Amino acid sequence: MFTRGVRGATTVANNTKEEILAATQELLAEIIEKNNIEIADIASVVFTTTADLNAEFPAQAARKLGWEDTALLCAREIDVPGSLQKCIRVLLHVNTNKKQSEVVNVYLKEAVNLRR
Repeated sequence: MFTRGVRGATTVANNTKEEILAATQELLAEIIEKNNIEIADIASVVFTTTADLNAEFPAQAARKLGWEDTALLCAREIDVPGSLQKCIRVLLHVNTNKKQSEVVNVYLKEAVNLRR
């Protein structure tokens, strides 16, 4: 078994607790489904948000999904001029037998523009 990185990103229209939680839960659910991940196999998760999102920690969305034993960390994304705004990014470290090339990264809403 190996530890693989699984990436994802999404955006919100507004800096509200409700939108941040809903968008993050949608993103995490999509990543779990597309990669057939068991929650117990997630070693840790790093969330980042752009500077314009501060109404809630995206990690709270994972806690609401029942990820009580998973190590979670939130951080601020580098504020690069001209970069995508109101963006939530995630990096899951998952224990799996999949090859890195078999991992499905998930980009939703305006974040699809991050990976063309």
